[in-house]
Amino acid sequence: MRHPHTRTTRTIRRRVAGALTAGLLCAAGLGGPALAAPARPPAAPAAPSPADGLARTPPMGFNNWNSTHCRAEFDESMVKGIADLFVQKGLKDAGYQYVNLDDCWALPERDANGRLVPDPVRFPHGIKAVADYVHAKGLKLGIYTSAGTKTCNSAGFPGALGHEYGDARQFAEWGVDYLKYDNCNNQGVDAKERYRTMRDALEATGRPIVYSICEWGENRPWEWAADVGHLWRTTGDISDSWSSMLSILKQNLPLAPYAGPGRWNDPDMLEVGNGGMTDTEYRSHFSLWSVMAAPLLIGTDLRKASRETYDILGNKEVIAVDQDPLGKQGVVVSSGGGRWVVAKEMKDGSRAVALFNESGTAQRIATSADAVGLPDAAGYTLRDLWQHRSYHSAGTIAATVPAHGTVLVRVSADPRWAAHPPAVELGLDGSPLLEAATPATLTSTVTDLGRTSARRVSVTLTGPAGWTVRATSATSAPSLPAGGTLRTGWRVTAPAGTPTGSYGLTLRTRYRSPSGTPVTSTLPLSASVVVPPPAGTSYLGDLPWLSATSGWGPVERDTSNGESAAGDGGPLTIGGTVYAKGLGVHALSDVSFYTGRACEKVTADVGVDDEKGSKGTVAFEIWADGTKAAATGVLTNALPAQPLTADVSGAEVVRLVVTDGADGVDSDHADWAEARLVC
Repeated sequence: MRHPHTRTTRTIRRRVAGALTAGLLCAAGLGGPALAAPARPPAAPAAPSPADGLARTPPMGFNNWNSTHCRAEFDESMVKGIADLFVQKGLKDAGYQYVNLDDCWALPERDANGRLVPDPVRFPHGIKAVADYVHAKGLKLGIYTSAGTKTCNSAGFPGALGHEYGDARQFAEWGVDYLKYDNCNNQGVDAKERYRTMRDALEATGRPIVYSICEWGENRPWEWAADVGHLWRTTGDISDSWSSMLSILKQNLPLAPYAGPGRWNDPDMLEVGNGGMTDTEYRSHFSLWSVMAAPLLIGTDLRKASRETYDILGNKEVIAVDQDPLGKQGVVVSSGGGRWVVAKEMKDGSRAVALFNESGTAQRIATSADAVGLPDAAGYTLRDLWQHRSYHSAGTIAATVPAHGTVLVRVSADPRWAAHPPAVELGLDGSPLLEAATPATLTSTVTDLGRTSARRVSVTLTGPAGWTVRATSATSAPSLPAGGTLRTGWRVTAPAGTPTGSYGLTLRTRYRSPSGTPVTSTLPLSASVVVPPPAGTSYLGDLPWLSATSGWGPVERDTSNGESAAGDGGPLTIGGTVYAKGLGVHALSDVSFYTGRACEKVTADVGVDDEKGSKGTVAFEIWADGTKAAATGVLTNALPAQPLTADVSGAEVVRLVVTDGADGVDSDHADWAEARLVC
């Protein structure tokens, strides 16, 4: 058993490393360095990839696990229905090929001849009949087993360890085109030996089968598996949460040198559409997986998917980034303050550039054509892959990116740049936090990034019904020269009695290109209505938070983190001492509070909760706006509670952050016992 978390009957494995550095509701200086990764990483050791011509671009398809697990709805009818939807909804035309079965397709026991037996209830006509159906649609079928004596499900379905050649022959006889080979119940046998044996068994069948190595990155497969399989998992399992997606992203990004045609880093399947993240976060998920040249395996039940989910999964311009035949994985150009720039070299010489905002408030993210590896040119064409619009730039690549959002552009040195209107960058300066009935002062900016002037420029800012939004300076200009900025002041007031929470603002500009083409650009933003903290000393667990994320389960008030549903924890207990008040979290976690520049100090007794026995390693941080005000070293369950005090004088927002001690999040239950705020 790899991990104690059990969301379903299958044991879910986690080996998530890296620190959560997302800065929530802070405009800059968020959470420390997100990732120490060079813009151009060193080359990986030369390694051959399988010479079978398979997976020359990252595999695209579907896997049922993230949406159905082992529930009864996973059956022959569902699988055939997914194949039908691939065709009906245009996913096949967009490049998706593989319809893959995960665990629980077999009976728990082999037959008298040692052969695998498909579950007759789930698959009454057998696997070959399903494969035939999928093949008739012009698609391919995948299957799952484990490089152990049993698969990962607690029911104990048969694994392939010691049965590799027989199982591979069965898969080939059934017409299987893709094998996901897991790592549970491996009996301690060397991973390289187990995975190479199955490679040899698959090759012996003579059937072309894409081979997915799923050993969770435990043995650094990127260093040895390029001539073993076509893709290898670099992390533990993903879950449908922002924290999980972000952590896995950070583990996979530094591995760019090891990827290429026929050999791909696999940060696990897509969660797009499963409901645990917003559509903005799902667009980031899909954009970043594509820039990383990751396999794109849909993990949502397409029979229930929304139009927005289909729009994300079916975006052919984003898919083209993932499927570029050069086979380069994107590399990190910069990542300071939660403002990520990831660039991917494309076969035609262009660059796909992701401007990714890790933080919880809109931020300006900027780079240049030179920084992403493009040659000097008179001008550049920028294609926005989500807006499906083209602009030109003098060389700056910049945007104000909404919280948890990604702007994905394809940039090229293009002699025909002048055929496109100038790129115009929208921005909004000032705090997005305001108290009801108290005016907030904001400043919008409209900046021409092109070589030519933007003409007849105007700008508007709108808020929710009942809010007052008034301009305090000019909202238009007859012409905006290249590099010029229109700055407009605004007074924004939420009505008295407005409940606390997040509310949408929309900044919009209209302008014309030199040829007269009208252009409209919109920036969705958010403002939070907050209440000032009470004077005196308060328990943080009694105060409303601005935002709260936890690696497993929700942040708990006055109890430990129970990993699943709210309220499933126990008493906060560190080193045998029980605490009545505090916050229980699971790394990676980030809890932010509005302090309105009126508070002085945060204090807490911190440590790993006793409920995990000897397991768990975490580190605690307190942030005052963009500055780390206090931190512990790595703490283990063997240590008693540690006192932690931070001076937060003058801070608008205070954040309580727990990282994983740089060794993954297994059993990282962390307590902010007796956490107090003095104002």
